[in-house]
Amino acid sequence: MADPPEAAEAEAEAKQKEKQKNKNKKKAATVDESELLTVPDGWKEPAFTREDNPKGLLEESSFATLFPKYREAYLKECWPLVQKALGEHYVNATLDLIEGSMTVTTTKKTFDPYAIIRARDLIKLLARSVPFEQAVRILQDDVACDIIKIGSLVRKRDTFIKRRGRLLGPKGSTLKALELLTNCYIMVQGNTVSALGPFSGLKEVRKVVLDTMKNVHPIYNIKTLMIKRELSKDPELRSQSWERFLPKFKRKNLKKRKEPKKKNTKKEYTPFPPPQPESQIDKELASGEYFLKERQKKRKRVEEIKAKQADAIKKRQEERNKAFIPPKEKPVVKTKKVSTEKKIDIEAIKEKVKNAKKKKLGALPVEEVKLKMAADEKKKKNKK
Repeated sequence: MADPPEAAEAEAEAKQKEKQKNKNKKKAATVDESELLTVPDGWKEPAFTREDNPKGLLEESSFATLFPKYREAYLKECWPLVQKALGEHYVNATLDLIEGSMTVTTTKKTFDPYAIIRARDLIKLLARSVPFEQAVRILQDDVACDIIKIGSLVRKRDTFIKRRGRLLGPKGSTLKALELLTNCYIMVQGNTVSALGPFSGLKEVRKVVLDTMKNVHPIYNIKTLMIKRELSKDPELRSQSWERFLPKFKRKNLKKRKEPKKKNTKKEYTPFPPPQPESQIDKELASGEYFLKERQKKRKRVEEIKAKQADAIKKRQEERNKAFIPPKEKPVVKTKKVSTEKKIDIEAIKEKVKNAKKKKLGALPVEEVKLKMAADEKKKKNKK
C-alpha cells in the first residue's frame, strides 16, 4: 500500500497532465487547416551544407546519357561551363564525342547526395536541346524538371505534327502564355517536351501537354490557369473549392462517320444456288461455231479482225479530216446608223419669235409698265 502523501502527489500529477492534454487539444482545434496546408510567405528551405554531411558519400555514383549528332557542336562550346557549374557541387562531367555520350560521376569531396541526381537531369536537358543558360537552373533547390514523351500518344504522323504545332501556337504565343502562367521554361523538340521550373508549374505543364495530344485545345487550359491564378490571390478562397469558378468545356463538334460512296445493297436471300455459268463449248454450240471446220473458223476470225481494222481506219480518217473542216462563221449583223439630224419643230420656233417680239430684251411686261405709269401720275397730283 502506498503512503497517503505519495498517493496525493501522484493524483495531483495525473490531473495536471490531463489539463495539459486538454489545452493542447484546444490549441490544435483552433489552428485552421488552411494554415497547415499553405506555405508561409517568404519561407525558404535552408540550403544543404557540408556541416549536414561532414563525412561525405561512401560510394561513387554515375549516370550517362546519349545525345544526337546535331547537338555535338553546341555541347563542345558550352562544356567548360558545364564542368565549372558541376565543379561547385564536386561532381565530375565527361563528354565522349566518339560514343556520343555525357557522363557525370561523384567524387570523394561530394557531400550532397542529391547533387548527382541534379547533374543527371542537367545532361538530360542538354541532350534534349535545352540551352545551357536554362538547363543550369536545375542545380537550384527550388527548381525541378520533367521530360514528357509525346511521340507514342498519337498514331498518325500528320495529326501528331498538327497537335504539336497547336501546343506552340502562332509565332510561339501559346507556349509563351503557358510559360508565364506556370513560371516554367518549356522546350518542344522532336518527340519530347522538356519543362523546367517549380513543382506546381510542372504538374500543370504535363496536364496541358497531355490534353493537347488528346485533341483538347490548350487555350481552354490556359483560361483555367488564368482563373486559378486570380483566385489564389484571395486568402478567403484558399480553403474553399474552386469548381464553381472554373469553366466547364464540352465537345460540341462530334465527328460523323463517313459514309462510303458506293453502298453495297444486300440481295434477297434465296435457298437455291445461282445458275451455273455457260462454258465456252456451250456458247459455241448455241452460235453454231462448234460444227464448223477449222479452216472455216480461221476464216471467220480473219474476217472479224479485218472488220475491226476497217472501223479503226475509218475513225482515224474522220479525226484527221476534222482539221480541214472550216469553222462556222457567225452571221454579220449590220449596225444601224444613228441619225444625227433632229426633227425641227417649226411651230415652236414661231411661238418663241412672237414672245420675243412682245418682250424686248431687258424691258418690263406691259401690265407692269401701265401700273408704274399710274403710280407716277398719282405722285404728280399729290405734289400739286
